[in-house]
Amino acid sequence: MFDVAGLRVMRAIAAEGSFTAAARSLGYTQPAVSQMVRRLEDRTGTVLVERNGRSVRLTEAGTVLSRHAVSVLAALDNAESEVAAIAGLESGRVRLMAFPSSSATLVPSALARVKAAHPGVTVHFSEGEPPESLAALRAGLCDLAVAFTYDGTDAGRGEDDLEGLEVIDVLTDPVTIALPVDHPLADQDVIRLSDLSDEQWIAGCPRCRGHLLALCDQSGFRPEVSFETEDYVAVLGLVAAGLGVALVPRLILASVSHPGVRTLELEPASSRAVQVVTTPDLLRVPAVRATLDALCASARELDLSATGAANLTV
Repeated sequence: MFDVAGLRVMRAIAAEGSFTAAARSLGYTQPAVSQMVRRLEDRTGTVLVERNGRSVRLTEAGTVLSRHAVSVLAALDNAESEVAAIAGLESGRVRLMAFPSSSATLVPSALARVKAAHPGVTVHFSEGEPPESLAALRAGLCDLAVAFTYDGTDAGRGEDDLEGLEVIDVLTDPVTIALPVDHPLADQDVIRLSDLSDEQWIAGCPRCRGHLLALCDQSGFRPEVSFETEDYVAVLGLVAAGLGVALVPRLILASVSHPGVRTLELEPASSRAVQVVTTPDLLRVPAVRATLDALCASARELDLSATGAANLTV
């Protein structure tokens, strides 16, 4: 029923005492002010201003409206200031969900970048594997999901429809084979998966287990999976104890190592794509875009070369 311009006019009339003075204070013409008052009276169905020569006086209804206009316009001004601050990256909130191995490497560097460049922006972080994080994004529970997908698949893996989502590839993460240091084949630099067909295997998350089964199937055997854990510290501990071998993405090795484990290159090579997933609308939110840019910048500086330990420069 009410518009902002009309409320500003009623407040100005109450303060100035005439249409002419109210118009001058708002930068309007006097006829424009008169027209706005008539429109408000038509909408409310009652007289708001009593005209007395050059001066005016608010009726009881006009007084009520002008009184409420003060608080309404103050709330709108505050909202406008807060939105402007968010748009200008002076404030804002981003909810980020990422899979565990990225939360020890890629994510900390990105969050440090956001904090340094935009100290008023707050990033709330939680861990979640891709099925969980993509579902959270769909449900509006997070703004950015750091996910991964292996060769030949997509981030959804049939668990979540990616239609309507923005998927940005930020990093290629090679997959290695982890063997005990005293394994007969541990002195090699490259190993074929078929050479390990008789080994006991340690599998990770469901998505990683699926990748293991697919690779082994391509190599002509089905792996005997004796242990399953999503904790790669535990995976390396099991390998070091001689209880099995495992596929380990190199991103893991940027933050986790074990003196009893040797990692070898896989032949044929395999990798997973690390991706950031969001929605087209969220991508236009300045704080979300800034966090995405920080993740991309940190990924570019993450060294996952085969010749040494991974390094990340913040």
